[in-house]
Amino acid sequence: MKKFNFKKVLDGLTSSSAPPAKPETEITETLGSEHFQVSKTVRHGFPYQPTAMAYDPVQHILAIGCKSGSIRLFGRPGVDCHVMHDNDAAVLQLIFLVNEGALVSVCSDDSLHLWNLRQKRPAILHSLKYNRERITYCHLPFQSKWLYIGTERGNVHIANIESFVLSGYVINWNKAIELSQRTHPGPVVSLSDNPTDSTKLLIGFETGMIVQWDLKTKTAECRYACEQQTLHSLAWHHEGKQFMCSHSDGSLSVWNYRSPSKPAQVFQPHGHPAQKGSKPEACRPIMKVAWPTSRTGDPFIVFSDGLPYERSGRRPCITVMQGKSVTVLEMEYPVVNFLPVSSTPWPNDFQDPYAIIVLLENDLVVIDLTTPGYPCFQNPYPMDLHESPVTCCTYYADCPPEMIPAFYTVGSRQQKKTGFSDKNWPVKGGEWGTSTCSYPEIIITGHADGSLKFWDASAVTLQLLYKLRTSKIFEKQPLNQSTEYEEDPFAIVKIAMCCESRILCVAGTSGHVIVYRYNKVETTVDVPTLEIALVYEVDDLDSPDTDQIPPPMPPPSSSVGSAGSGGMPSPSPHHSTSSEGAEKVGSPLLKVKSGPQKMVPGYQVDLCAQLVTVEGEPPSQILCLAINSLYGLMAFGNMQGLAIVDIIQKTTLLNLGTPDLYGSADPYTRTQPRSPQRKKPPAGLGDLGEAQAVEQLQSPQRRKPLKALSKLGESEIGEQERCRSPTTERDESNGVCLSPTGTTRKKLADIKRNRNQPRPRMSKAHSTASMEGNGGDADSKDGSFSRSRSSSMSSLENVSAEGINCLSFTESYTRKTDPVTSPCLWVGTTLGSVLVIVLNLPPQGDQRLTQPVIVSPSGTILRLKGAILAMSFLDCNGMTIPPLFAKWEDPKKKEENREAKDGQSMQRRGWQQLQHLHRQKAPSSPTTETISDRQFVVICSEKQAKVISLPSQTCAYKLNITETSFVCKADVVSIANSVCLACFLANGHIMTFSLPSLRPLLDSDFLPLADMRIAQTFSFSNCGQALYLCTPSEIQRITLAADTCESLQEMLCELFLPVDTPEGPKQSFFKGLFSSPSIVDKEELFGEAASGKASRSVAKHIPGTGGIEGVKAEAGSAMAEVQKARMALVERGEKLSELEERTEALKVGSEMYASSAHQVMEKYKNKKWYQL
Repeated sequence: MKKFNFKKVLDGLTSSSAPPAKPETEITETLGSEHFQVSKTVRHGFPYQPTAMAYDPVQHILAIGCKSGSIRLFGRPGVDCHVMHDNDAAVLQLIFLVNEGALVSVCSDDSLHLWNLRQKRPAILHSLKYNRERITYCHLPFQSKWLYIGTERGNVHIANIESFVLSGYVINWNKAIELSQRTHPGPVVSLSDNPTDSTKLLIGFETGMIVQWDLKTKTAECRYACEQQTLHSLAWHHEGKQFMCSHSDGSLSVWNYRSPSKPAQVFQPHGHPAQKGSKPEACRPIMKVAWPTSRTGDPFIVFSDGLPYERSGRRPCITVMQGKSVTVLEMEYPVVNFLPVSSTPWPNDFQDPYAIIVLLENDLVVIDLTTPGYPCFQNPYPMDLHESPVTCCTYYADCPPEMIPAFYTVGSRQQKKTGFSDKNWPVKGGEWGTSTCSYPEIIITGHADGSLKFWDASAVTLQLLYKLRTSKIFEKQPLNQSTEYEEDPFAIVKIAMCCESRILCVAGTSGHVIVYRYNKVETTVDVPTLEIALVYEVDDLDSPDTDQIPPPMPPPSSSVGSAGSGGMPSPSPHHSTSSEGAEKVGSPLLKVKSGPQKMVPGYQVDLCAQLVTVEGEPPSQILCLAINSLYGLMAFGNMQGLAIVDIIQKTTLLNLGTPDLYGSADPYTRTQPRSPQRKKPPAGLGDLGEAQAVEQLQSPQRRKPLKALSKLGESEIGEQERCRSPTTERDESNGVCLSPTGTTRKKLADIKRNRNQPRPRMSKAHSTASMEGNGGDADSKDGSFSRSRSSSMSSLENVSAEGINCLSFTESYTRKTDPVTSPCLWVGTTLGSVLVIVLNLPPQGDQRLTQPVIVSPSGTILRLKGAILAMSFLDCNGMTIPPLFAKWEDPKKKEENREAKDGQSMQRRGWQQLQHLHRQKAPSSPTTETISDRQFVVICSEKQAKVISLPSQTCAYKLNITETSFVCKADVVSIANSVCLACFLANGHIMTFSLPSLRPLLDSDFLPLADMRIAQTFSFSNCGQALYLCTPSEIQRITLAADTCESLQEMLCELFLPVDTPEGPKQSFFKGLFSSPSIVDKEELFGEAASGKASRSVAKHIPGTGGIEGVKAEAGSAMAEVQKARMALVERGEKLSELEERTEALKVGSEMYASSAHQVMEKYKNKKWYQL
């Protein structure tokens, strides 16, 4: 028999009496799973950690391989393609099949891959995995189908490039060296065939041994010994009579092809000539050398490094030598590889190089060899994305179309770098896609040096529009006295922009928030500043295990008395405590420049708000930022509290610690003493009445700064003056700064006051800082008991801090009884609470400039599991309610048209005043009629999502998104003329849910969260677009929309275009007759008939898996269509044959009928009628 449980009965009665509320009218949801498909679109930026490079001189395509196994392919500006190997093996070497639309990649896992570049998404056709030997170097002669593969053991294998099958022809190291040599020559570091005789293969070993191998006779024709100097590279002269070597001692050696005994020349380009009896100057290794020739002058000698060791501080360099001219080109980063660019792919012709492509560790440089001084080409690719490390990203898809021209206009006026070549960019291959997006897209990147870059990201391109430096308004830090708290004091952490009004809000790592306004003309202004102190001590919190909504706060009308009598104790008349509280608040980490500052066209500073240090501790990092151009308000929050700033009047409206936002309805236990005691509850925002806020806002002394107050005596500061503030005043019972990680810093342990000593209170000032008073011991003796700690308080799992994690300005219902919407700010915390703050705005116009904004509590508290990540509002039709905004207007046109629009402005102001009065006169108490729900608020946290009906504040839909992971980013985005909730989880899943029903639409295991960089920079946008910083120097864009995936094939660029191969050099008849070697068919040398099959244990052939199935499927479908057409044609032919036979039969029958008729006519034509 089951045991009777009275609690379950009560729970059942509770659930039956209050069922989950559903919307009165069902909203038709148009989105389905068929509208979603996750796909990577394009990658922008500089390839991270490059390791290899190749160039196709006919197709003019550049390929760069990376340590992570990715390959980037570049053509003309706008032609950019990214492919990735199946594993993360580094790319060691890249080789183009010149003008054939194919690429060979050599990876560190001893595998080779053949890529097909004739399709918009290149795919691997064949792979070859070595089992026993390690690949060190590969060489593919021009217009050859046989690939030479050098190994670490010193052997050379040969593979057919078409089938990726190894030949039985192998050059073993013991056959290449002399029989008398007893040491191993080392790994193969270079392979190159003679430009004039393809049957001669030059093999370079690491120890300095060079072998000229005759492929026909299978013998070593010549051997060259480089005096035990380590060999790094080889380069042929185009005539095939000489070759050049680079060595580890910084020397170059030139060898005659027919004279293997000694080099024709040995020299150190950067070393001083050795004097008698002294050793030559030690130089760095020359890692690579190139020897391109010119028709009009001496050949070029190009090499990397080789500088003397003694010259300390010298940067990496590329040296260009031509005749007696020596030019050293210093580079900012180490050189990875370089390639001379010529117009001919034939190695036996004059190369006439016109450029050098230099791949650096963090940059790509192309040098112009045709202009004196060898200037660089201006790089048209967005490779300066990581010029300063990217710290945050913001993505705006489907933004106003006039924004891109506006940013481009001011960006083009900025000072450009000079000294570049005026020639066209030499990498000019490929073709743009045939289709583009119908909406503009803008990406804003914030950087560690405090700069912001605005990018045009429309379609699949990325172009820099405008660059903004936020550090210009601050004084420079001394080199020996930079900020002790942050390595990058100007780093951008949050970006918020109103696209319609073009107001930009930027938060930095030093606790500063800058508001910018767009202006097309130059101005000179003083930068207005605000200093704000967000102070609250970290306490142990008891968080409710459930997500039930706590008891509502008392309405503001009932809280006035408590706030006035007991909630806000009078300050104590002790001057010592006042000075102690003043010393507690410090100064900002950065100092704004004083005096007028010149503002160039573009974004100009309108306000700078700075958090100040408290007790020597820096402010915690800003976690969220929001701005509303119509309200003229800006809000930001961190782990300590919330601040609301009026950007029109340049004043602070609210400055509260997070716990004080709850007031008496705080669901957490925050008292510090372990034993219960009589203690007056803090007078927070929840205990403040609107009437009191109005009274305080009307104080004429509200703008008195803290610095002035700290120097005054008690006789000059009375009780009434201390309480004047724009919003509220609270008892700062916990006044210790909170660290960004949510734990109290160690430095605070020495400066905490005794628990029984009085603490100064922080009043929320309508000025540049918070005003401070102090409370006496009598405050703790009155009031009610504080909450006793639960039995689980001893567990460290419940110890946490609560910060502000999400903010949203909107026009919504703030209370259950509101009949109309009103301006408000929704606040989401890191512990899953959502609070609503009412904003009472004065009418627009002159009154907005003079009358204060009233901030008051609403009493609304909602709770979810996990930190709040996103909040969005839907109308009764399920569509997103866009935030209200003020349209941007050109100041010049605005001044010219002010008189013409005077009447319209008066009408608009009158309507706004009428609407304002209507809001004020709206009843605040519930009426007899039931108010129907007319809005939904979508709230998403790290664990769950809720759709709450407004104004009833009932949960219409609820969903637990994940139990084993957590949501990193969430947003409500538009897609396919509807909206959905998009989430990116820490386990790599991307999920979307319909609104408002929260029905799952997509769950794709897209990308594991291997780096916190992805979570910090992941950004959703409209039209199903998203991006994240995949590497420190690259941005990856993705799409969730199926229609975008379908049109993506047309948007992507073409890498291969049919181009005729340039003709080879022409030789005279006699020169070709007497000196040209005989042409040998390599198939006869390396084919299976001549050399047999290679051992299966050497390497394994792997068919392509990265898209070959799709190619086969397309080919199969095409063949199927051809087969159907053929069958139809056969059937049609058969029917035509039948028709022809029947026509022939009819013809024969008609002829027989005509003959018979003719015979009958001849028989009876001469007879009379009576003879018939």
